[in-house]
Amino acid sequence: MNDKGITIIAEIGSVPDGSFGNAIKAVEAAANCGADVVKFQTHIAEAETLADAPMPAYFEGEPRFQYFQRTGFSIDEWRKLKEACATNGAKFLSSPFSLEAVDLLESVGADLYKIPSGEVSNVPLLERVAATGKLVYLSSGMSNWAELDAAVAVLRKGGQLILMQCSSAYPCAPERVGLNVMLEMQKRYGLPVGLSDHTLGQAACISAVALGARVIEKHFTFSRLMYGSDARHSMEPDEFKAFCSHVKEAAIIRANPVDKDDLQDYRDMKRIFEKSVVTARAVQAGQSLEAADIAFKKPGDGIPAARRTELLGRQVRHALAPDHKITWEDLK
Repeated sequence: MNDKGITIIAEIGSVPDGSFGNAIKAVEAAANCGADVVKFQTHIAEAETLADAPMPAYFEGEPRFQYFQRTGFSIDEWRKLKEACATNGAKFLSSPFSLEAVDLLESVGADLYKIPSGEVSNVPLLERVAATGKLVYLSSGMSNWAELDAAVAVLRKGGQLILMQCSSAYPCAPERVGLNVMLEMQKRYGLPVGLSDHTLGQAACISAVALGARVIEKHFTFSRLMYGSDARHSMEPDEFKAFCSHVKEAAIIRANPVDKDDLQDYRDMKRIFEKSVVTARAVQAGQSLEAADIAFKKPGDGIPAARRTELLGRQVRHALAPDHKITWEDLK
């Protein structure tokens, strides 16, 4: 967590499209916008997919196997990406999609892991990640409770575990965000929770923070016109910068409960805006005050309007002009 109690993950995903230079620039841009963590995906085609595996419906640009082959990075490039994150004040994170990907990330010194939604039931991978003893974000998309129970049981044996509510839809409709699931995970497992968001706006993330999310993940791109499976569902830099600011402000609001009985900040405001009891008309000396004799006007530094009944029937010591702010000394 950062000092505001919230961690923002910029999901780079497929945005670099195999370009190491674009990946470096994505790190710099996301960190500059306010991301605390910059996240990639570590795909090793031969280790994770058959050659004829289908592409998802939201991206059918090229065969999946060739796509992962073409866009993968070398071990040296992964090391440099991790270094670039550190240089820009962000943590490096990547989702492994195979046992070999975990080994690769370990070799470059990964400090934390993200289990992507499609790997929740891949128990061998979960066991390998848990064995590292490092912080793990577990995405809940595509999983039912039984599958999540099993995954949590494995990952609890490792390091710190944070559960991420996720709806595996691109884009995700507001009706499918499922913040109730996030709250149920928190209750069910007694673990910190967050939201891996696939909506196109900010509302889901702000709502999640208000409900207690400690981590927010959002897709980041240079332009929604870029090629690949993620760009058109991602936030561009100007949007992402404003998004980070709003999320962190929401976390500050959540972290600072207000004592309703502490009115120190309102001392001057109360005097200016509240009402005092004043005379509604001229009152003669010795006259007993009636309801028609009093009115309520600013400022609020006299007898409060709420104590008006204590004045009724009391005699005044001397004549009072209209709009006189009545004091207790004016009364017998």
